[in-house]
Amino acid sequence: MSQTSLQDYGVEIDLSKLTAAERKAYVAVRLNGIGPREHARATDRSPGTISNLLRRAERKLGVRD
Repeated sequence: MSQTSLQDYGVEIDLSKLTAAERKAYVAVRLNGIGPREHARATDRSPGTISNLLRRAERKLGVRD
């Protein structure tokens, strides 16, 4: 079963609030479904850093799990 996102319902997400690193992590992991570890390897960052970037991005966007 595929995961539903806000974009499936036509909701626009204003990514301009994010830093470049937060935006790249959020788009890659949350919108494109790339795993956090995979994104960490691709960007030469630690998985913990990616988790922190995602957490900050979601807080700025008002996204909650």
